[in-house]
Amino acid sequence: MAPFVFLSLLFLCLIGDSKGQLRVGFYSNTCPQAETTVHDVVRQAVTSDTSMAAGLLRLHFHDCFVEGCDGSILIENVPQKERSANGHQGVKGFDVIERAKARLEASCPGVVSCADIVALAARDAIIMANGPSYQVPTGRRDGLVSDLSLAKDMPDVSDSIQQLKTKFLNKGLTEKDLVLLSGTLYLSLLHYTRH
Repeated sequence: MAPFVFLSLLFLCLIGDSKGQLRVGFYSNTCPQAETTVHDVVRQAVTSDTSMAAGLLRLHFHDCFVEGCDGSILIENVPQKERSANGHQGVKGFDVIERAKARLEASCPGVVSCADIVALAARDAIIMANGPSYQVPTGRRDGLVSDLSLAKDMPDVSDSIQQLKTKFLNKGLTEKDLVLLSGTLYLSLLHYTRH
């Protein structure tokens, strides 16, 4: 549980969340079932594959680290898409986000951003992995650009500590953030991929 606590709080506080006016309950009037729908899809996915909890958390981290939490990692209709970056290899959960988006488009078309779905799915995955429950401010706008070159600064397992420090510093994060994010993400992935 502890790895998820630190990582989720850092996502909320440290990594840019897009350019929207974020608030809890953003969709309460326009798509009141948004959070319940995402929760249901994530629950089904994690029930079928317990490693999906860590996968959805990692997907959120990878999305947020590149250009802020804007869903740009989901964009596929470009030749040099962000998702193809070496640093994103092994990221999973795209199909879960697509299922949630399809269900939301059927009930409230054009309302809920993919960026918010990713953030909500990560929160729900944390809860389903016996982590803490927390509120997610919503209202993110989806990014319109997905470019492989923008993901060149993703932390990589082969990076030296100095390279990692530089990558985090360039995102406005500290050495302490590097330790917390890297360590908790690693522990979360290790723990939940073994179950």
